[in-house]
Parts: sequence; structure tokens; C-alpha cells
Amino acid sequence: MRRVTALLLTVLLLGAGPADAERIKDLARVNGVRSNPLIGYGLVVGLNGTGDQTSQAPFTVQSLKTMLAELGVTIPPGVNPQLKNVAAVAIHAELPPFAKAGQTIDITVSSIGNSGSLRGGALLMAPLKGVDGEVYAIAQGNLVVGGFGASGADGSRISVNVPSAGRIPNGAIVERAVPDGMASNGEELVLDLHRADFTTVQRLVEAVNSIYGPETARAVDGGSVAVRAPFDVSARIGFMSQLENIELSPGDAPAKVVVNARTGTIVIGANVRVMPAAVSHGSLTVSISEKVEVSQPNALAGGETVAAPESNIQVQQTESRMFVLEGGTSLEEIVRAVNDVGAAPGDLIAILEALKQVGALRAELEII
Repeated sequence: MRRVTALLLTVLLLGAGPADAERIKDLARVNGVRSNPLIGYGLVVGLNGTGDQTSQAPFTVQSLKTMLAELGVTIPPGVNPQLKNVAAVAIHAELPPFAKAGQTIDITVSSIGNSGSLRGGALLMAPLKGVDGEVYAIAQGNLVVGGFGASGADGSRISVNVPSAGRIPNGAIVERAVPDGMASNGEELVLDLHRADFTTVQRLVEAVNSIYGPETARAVDGGSVAVRAPFDVSARIGFMSQLENIELSPGDAPAKVVVNARTGTIVIGANVRVMPAAVSHGSLTVSISEKVEVSQPNALAGGETVAAPESNIQVQQTESRMFVLEGGTSLEEIVRAVNDVGAAPGDLIAILEALKQVGALRAELEII
């Protein structure tokens, strides 16, 4: 009866979270449980004349000779086949955690030679290796290419998307599993936050200890929390299924303004504040036009007709209005003030940089 009551209390606490709460599974991941990148090299065959030009990509011919030699086909020395339907490619994939031998994963295939298109091609068997040099999967299959291209005899060409890369769903079979990260963590599981924050760490520790008892969780640093978990793997999985659904309110994000100078995109965080400041921003437009005047003398004057260029320069100064930002101005007030002035995104970037220089912008300004 006591066990049923404790389980009921756990379920109620898991389901009763604040309105702006997030689950632990959305805030952190288990240390050691991650995907692993795989990479390989192979040949794509069956192309419609869009393969590598062997004179500029000799490694394609070398790879084909090596493959044929392993299959018992010998090419005489000094003979270099002129391939049109074969392309050398790089293969990469992500081996997800807990993947077992026999399961399949998606792969991406990209041309590394001068192949114009991989459309309609098939990847021959190729090993995929991890960073340790060991083979973890074998790739093979027909490519799905989203792009296509067409060219004419006069050299004109049109291309839609990228025809030199494609994917093969379930295109690789896992040959060996990566060691289980959960089983090698000993008595504790370490939760690594996606975004380090001291407030979130403290609240996570308090949320776990309030359900499972004191000293169940402890803070490791500003981005990690260690949680005592059952040593048995089956019991540990059941414990993690409950733990990852605990809800808590993460700490507020730091005040930050992110500016993409290339696209003019500006993102202002909710906690950004501005100290008292007065801003005036105007723009100067300079227009230069060129025209040619023709000087035509009288018919009996004996002169020559000449062309005289004439330049016209106009300077236009738009009306510049000043607006005042009061102390503690919020995000909404900043946007409203800038919109009232009619500033473009580029103007807003200049205003934010100037506010940061005078110390009125209480936020981190990041240019990407």
C-alpha cells in the first residue's frame, strides 16, 4: 500500500507543473548518450552520362580498377577506361545512440569529383567508418536526388537545387553497436543542459530532490547535474522514463540582441532594457545623373558637331526626428519607438550599436 501511495504521489508531481514549465528531456541530455558521425567513400554507377570526367578526376578510375580487381576482373596496365556513368562520392551519416547491428540508418551521398548530377545513380557497397577507424555500417542503394539539371549544345545550362548530392533512406546497415553510455556511468547519471545556466541547474536539483528525496541530485557545475540512479539497466531505464518527464521552470535567458548584418535580421531578447538616452537618426540621399548635350553649329559656320557631357548632382536630406528612451525601456517600447521614426532594419542596427557604445543598451550585442 505504501509503494502504491508513493507511486501515485510521483505521478501527481510529474503532472502538476507550472504553466511555463519544460520537461527535463527538453532541457538536458544524458551524458554519454549521443549520436556518432560516420564517413565513407564509394562509387555511384548507372548515371546518364553525368559521371566524373576521368581526365580531371583520376581517383575515380583508380577506385574502379581496385573494385574490379577484387571481383576478379583485371584491366591491362596502361589502359584507362573513359567513364561517363561513374562518379566518386563521399558518404556521411549519423549513427544514433543505442543502434544495434542489423538496423538501418539514412545516409547522404555527395559528389567529390566533377560529376554534373547523381540523379538515377546507385551507390555500390561502401564501408562507413567512425573517428576510431572502425567500420560501423555498410552503405548501398539507389539515390534519391531532389535537384536536376539540363544543358544545351551551345553551353547553356540550368540547374534546380543541387543535383550533385542525394540521400538514401535506410541506405546503410549497422554492423556494430557503440558502447552503451548509460551503462558505463556507474551509480550516477549526469544530465548536461543544452544551455548552461546556474538558475536552471539549481531548479533542476530541487525538482528531482523534492520527488525522489534529498541528495538524489547534486549540481556538478553551471551546466550539469548528477543524479543517483539504480545500477540495474532495466531499473535505470524505468527511472529515466520518470525523470525526463519532470517539469520545471528554467532560468530566464540572458539579455541579448542578435544581429545578422548580411540579411538585416534583428532578434531582441525579452530581457533587454535600455537606460535613458536620446536618439536621432536620419539619412542622406545623393543622386547623380549623367546626360549628353549635342552642340550643332549653323550649316554655314564651318564648325564641327561635338557632344558635351553634363552631370546633375542632387542631395536630399530626409527629415530626422529625435526620440527619447526612458530608463528601463522594454522590448515592446523599443520596437514601437523605432517604428514611429520609420527606421529600416539597417538603421536599427546602427541605433543599437550606438546605444551599446554609450552604455545605454543593457544587453549583449552579438553580430553574426
